[in-house]
Amino acid sequence: MRTSYCQAVAVAGGAPLLLPLIEDQPAIDRLYGLLDGLLLCGGGDVDASYYGMEDRGRPTAVDPARDQFEIVLTRRAVTDGLPVLAICRGVQLLNVALGGTLVQDIPSECSGDIRHSTPPSLPPDHIAHTVDVTPGSRLAQALGVRASSVGDPLTVPVNSRHHQAVAAAAPGYVVSARAPDGVIEGIEPGDPQAGWVVGVQWHPENMVPADAAMDSLFRAFVGACRG
Repeated sequence: MRTSYCQAVAVAGGAPLLLPLIEDQPAIDRLYGLLDGLLLCGGGDVDASYYGMEDRGRPTAVDPARDQFEIVLTRRAVTDGLPVLAICRGVQLLNVALGGTLVQDIPSECSGDIRHSTPPSLPPDHIAHTVDVTPGSRLAQALGVRASSVGDPLTVPVNSRHHQAVAAAAPGYVVSARAPDGVIEGIEPGDPQAGWVVGVQWHPENMVPADAAMDSLFRAFVGACRG
């Protein structure tokens, strides 16, 4: 767990609680009972078997135990109506947990000239490309961005460190952001009355507090957790 996630939550007024990868269900239940929301963070790729596909040799740092732990936790949180903010691997895990699929490797499966995997030599807040956010979406509201005029796209600059992405959104979920090459960068429930769930493919935790939109995203999440 990188400290940037914890710092972003704290700056937004929340108290981060890290859940250990354990199999003690009573302990998990006690920890879960302390949560006001769930933040799904970045990390390795999700095991392809969890979304009904064969591993094509591109996934890296796969941890099936973590996948299973987080899938169960995510389904429970969504069912219980806990606010969920899912980041990078997190949005992929969220989508898989709810029945969606993934692009296993963007460079070999998607056309386009955007480099979604920024070299580690660049700073974590390096702007890699923009994303077009759906006007009126929960993501747009959370980011606090508005179009200059009706019909104009909401364009937000983002960093990028991933080679996988959402392929087909989970049932009941809609795409709320895309990169210029069409790669899905955000998903959320299609029903506006559903619980507060926002998934983004970039790393907003590396962009706060300097970036007002990303700071607003974390504050919206913490605000939802307060109820």
